[in-house]
Amino acid sequence: MTPPSPSSPPPPPAPYPSPPRHPWGRFFGHLLGAYGLLALTALLFLAFSLALPGTFPTLDNVSAVLSGQSIPAMLALGATIPIATGKFDLSIGYGLGLAHVMTMQLVVAEGWPWPLACLVVVLGGAAVGAVNGVVVEFAKIDSFIATLGTGSIMYAFTGWITDGARIVPGPHGLPDAFTALYDSRFLGLPVSAFYVLALTAVLWLVLERLPLGRYLYVIGSNARAADLVGIPSRRYVIYAFTGSGLVVGIAGVLLAAQQQTGNPSVGMDYLLPAFVGALLGSTAIRPGRANALGTLVAVTVLAVGLAGIGQLGARFWVTPLFNGSTLLLAVGLAGYAARRQLRQRRTQPSRTPRQPPGATP
Repeated sequence: MTPPSPSSPPPPPAPYPSPPRHPWGRFFGHLLGAYGLLALTALLFLAFSLALPGTFPTLDNVSAVLSGQSIPAMLALGATIPIATGKFDLSIGYGLGLAHVMTMQLVVAEGWPWPLACLVVVLGGAAVGAVNGVVVEFAKIDSFIATLGTGSIMYAFTGWITDGARIVPGPHGLPDAFTALYDSRFLGLPVSAFYVLALTAVLWLVLERLPLGRYLYVIGSNARAADLVGIPSRRYVIYAFTGSGLVVGIAGVLLAAQQQTGNPSVGMDYLLPAFVGALLGSTAIRPGRANALGTLVAVTVLAVGLAGIGQLGARFWVTPLFNGSTLLLAVGLAGYAARRQLRQRRTQPSRTPRQPPGATP
């Protein structure tokens, strides 16, 4: 072995290893990061139950909360899919308004059978989502700008269809089977809550257990690395936006069954709560990445908080204040969770590769 030449720089000093954390500290830190939001939900419910013992911890109140928050929960789950790839779909509020107006237009004004109208609207939502994905990936437009532009176009179509007025059913109203999609009950609870649970289970299966979900997470973590390992990023990002549009179409049908009128301006009211739930959900269950169970927990926190402050007599401006503040908190916590996860990966000791047979040390 030849000695180093005098002109060669000295080797850098070896970094001092970071002191190992106690295993109990890591364990409790993981529990707090993964299930802290779930514990907060229980604490909020307990606090409001003690403050409002006659109205809050009742089956009627729970049913009202579940029914009123089902649409925001579905939109939050739909927004979670593109977020897993590092993209954002700001058109979901406009898409919800267009989907529910189209449902009312086809059933009331055009006289279509309601199952056919619902099917067309849901498939149309998926098609709009695919268009969003194509615009983002092939036109190379940032997802914020692209989906805001397509959302504005959808809002224009909504106004053109309704001419700025509401779509009101005739004297016979809507078919009972159609309104039962939202108004019926199962096991004593609103059936819409079980739609949310079913959608959460499907998204959890797709994102956590199927190759499609793993590909989406790899793309969201490092799109360049995904391309290098052979994952077609463009195709899977389009799949993510298509899934988001499909969920928005389903939510639009349910919103039409709930409100039973076509309101062209209703969709934007759901945009902020949906993103609050999706971003806050990325700090729970699987901190650092968007996940279906975390989104469900986050939406539950928001539902309990809004119901509690509403029954305490809060003014009308408290709800947007609560949503906006929670959104800022959610973004901050999501960024912190992602940075914490990255630091943990960097501080993990690397495995020494095994020597091939016959190699000399």
